[in-house]
Amino acid sequence: MTNHWVDFKNADVVWVMGGNPAEAHPCGFKWVVEAKKQRKAKLIVVDPRFNRTAAVADVYAPIRPGSNIAFFGGVINYLLSNDKIHHDYVKHYTNAAFLIDPGFKFEDGLFSGYDETKRSYGSKDTWKYQMGADGFARIDETLQDPNCVFQLMKKHYSRYTPEMVNKVCGTPKDAFLKICEIVATTAAPNKTLSYLYALGLTEHSNGSQNIRCAAMIQLLLGNMGMAGGGINALRGHSNVQGITDMCLYAQTLPGYLGAPTDADKDFATYVAKRTPKALRPGQMNFPQNFPKWFVSLTKAWYGNAATKETNFAYDYFPKLGGASDALSIFNDMFMGKVNGFFCQGFNPLASLPNKKKVGDALAKLKYMIVIDPLATDTSEFWKPHGEFNEVDPSKIETEVFRLPATFFAETSGTLTNSGRVVQWGWKAANAPGESKDDAEIIAEIFLTLRKMYAKDGGAFPDAIRDLTWAYNQPLSPSPEEVLKEINGKALVDLTDPKDPTKILFKAGDQLPSFGFLRDDGSTSCGNWIYCGSWSQAGNNTARRDSSDPSGLGQTLNWGFSWPVNRRILYNRASADLQGKPWDGSRTVLKWTGSKWGGNDVPDMRPDAAPDQYVMPFIMTPEGVGRLFSREIMADGPLPEHYEPFESPIDNNPMHPKVKSNPVARVYKADMEAFGTAKDFPYVATTYRLVEHFHFWTKFSKANAIVQPEQFVEIGEALAKEKGIKAGDRVKVRSNRGFIKAVAVVTKRIKSLEVDGKQVHTIGIPIHWGFKGTAKPGFITNTLTPYVGDANVNTPEFKAFLVNVEKI
Repeated sequence: MTNHWVDFKNADVVWVMGGNPAEAHPCGFKWVVEAKKQRKAKLIVVDPRFNRTAAVADVYAPIRPGSNIAFFGGVINYLLSNDKIHHDYVKHYTNAAFLIDPGFKFEDGLFSGYDETKRSYGSKDTWKYQMGADGFARIDETLQDPNCVFQLMKKHYSRYTPEMVNKVCGTPKDAFLKICEIVATTAAPNKTLSYLYALGLTEHSNGSQNIRCAAMIQLLLGNMGMAGGGINALRGHSNVQGITDMCLYAQTLPGYLGAPTDADKDFATYVAKRTPKALRPGQMNFPQNFPKWFVSLTKAWYGNAATKETNFAYDYFPKLGGASDALSIFNDMFMGKVNGFFCQGFNPLASLPNKKKVGDALAKLKYMIVIDPLATDTSEFWKPHGEFNEVDPSKIETEVFRLPATFFAETSGTLTNSGRVVQWGWKAANAPGESKDDAEIIAEIFLTLRKMYAKDGGAFPDAIRDLTWAYNQPLSPSPEEVLKEINGKALVDLTDPKDPTKILFKAGDQLPSFGFLRDDGSTSCGNWIYCGSWSQAGNNTARRDSSDPSGLGQTLNWGFSWPVNRRILYNRASADLQGKPWDGSRTVLKWTGSKWGGNDVPDMRPDAAPDQYVMPFIMTPEGVGRLFSREIMADGPLPEHYEPFESPIDNNPMHPKVKSNPVARVYKADMEAFGTAKDFPYVATTYRLVEHFHFWTKFSKANAIVQPEQFVEIGEALAKEKGIKAGDRVKVRSNRGFIKAVAVVTKRIKSLEVDGKQVHTIGIPIHWGFKGTAKPGFITNTLTPYVGDANVNTPEFKAFLVNVEKI
């Protein structure tokens, strides 16, 4: 989230598209209710189902799964063609005025630079800014140059008319225009819209671009950095944000630092590539601090082995030779290229697409280690469970080790919620049986491996041998020690750069902010954005002062919000060029005459006076928000509608020559496993229920009682057509397998007319499996296709094709 849960109460409009917070986030949703109650806020819901959030909405519109960008594009076109934008904000705080290379084109569904043989944009040179002789990006303050971002946007989205939105999405034209009208009201400087989304936006083959669309709309309206504004991701559970921040996957290092690749031949090359130069004069260009963040990380990991002479242990870091996301890992496993697999807090048999492929991949391992409090479906992938898991154990040689771990309430430590608030939790109960804390399990494995390397050597034992492990109890590191390590400290006495005679911090002091990190090896920090979570003042994540002087929900003494306890990101954008709040009744930040002050930690250099023209979006080299993403996105600098890889219609109405995302992640064998509308005529989408939590609560008797049996939702029209009544058992098939479930015939899912064709949607909850206390069920991802988003490779769980028949 750019904002936080409590901030929802400050919104004038709340737009939910790609989520269902009344069901999936019932506690946080109270702040949306508060906005409706206290501010008379309008709630908009766009979803394939009339869900529980829609039930309390002011306006609801149905949409075909997988057509979100067409809807967003229509909203962008409406705002631009009807002049419903925040002009001063757009001109000064976005890259609308920036000039793009004259060679940039979009024709027949493709941007310039596409390489069909590689299914990628091999050249993105035409997506870049025009650069001036002074080394900075050129701009046109009039916004009239045909190559400026503003004009390119207008041209690109002019195709997304209300009629086209209706044709692609199936959304009734009157409902679409009503939503546009309400959204447009927040272009006024004293009105804000809060955009809420969850996996309903991300789990598509163009998921990243879905979210880009929402951000672009918020920039056009001037809602970023504002109280009651922002782009707000509703995470799937209480610490998804935390694990994301720690980047426990190979593409990035903690704090979203890009991981080294084979192309980074040495430390200097690696750092130079990730340390951008400012693209406009006088901008903060905060990523220029990358060397400080990375070097401090190496000191936290490798201590005395990370020195200037050793290039700060750069050679110890593995170098990526290609993709390393879950889809690529399991594809390699499926191809027999992986020997062993550590599976910690993860149930991939249930949570990755195409269960058959995932199960076959696991069967090709030599060993798998499962670290989990529960006996998951994955841990018994090898065991027959009737038609729920039809396997032959005699043909599976994988050796499985189950190491029972603790639940969150059985250990102390932090959880980071969706609003980036890091909160300490205290142990409430001892774990049963032989369960051990995750840190204790990992510690014992690591220390045993290190002893083995010390005794027997190896091809390159250095990275294991030199890893720091200076905990009071090496076999059981305490959560307090780990959080201190993540926060970071001074390794020597740190002097003031402006006055070398002044000592800012003594060696060993916990640092209060990443602003004090250095690139010379004199500081350590396990994650730069968490610096300040445990300072010399103590454990700031354990603070529980709920005082809120502003009345805006800015409880700055409750926990710690990264970065530097800031609650609303880019809050400099909440004030105009002179530093005056756009809305004085909801002041987040203002210029006091000598510094920035207000009701939040400034997302700006404190002494950067307005007349210095330091723009609000300090994490971009431009200093402004990007309506046009330059060469950063894999599938284009402007979001474009592409059909799901399994689509109910024959062609893409926007451009028949290019149907689906031309650079999405898909392997040849999986491409051949896609179904067609001829055999699988109905669209399916997956979702969650309030009575269950992912695949955990099927082990809980209370949850099993309130939602005991697997079901699917079918609209009344489809049910009539197929002779299905409420309570009948049905078989739902895709080209990859089938599930059986009880049919819930409902008014909540309407059939939609899409490109002249009647399209039915089937809703499938995800929570069942063959392990647990609940009545055994089929794993929903038996049905889903093995294809991922072009940028972050999130699987396309939300739009695929099935058939259904009464059993």
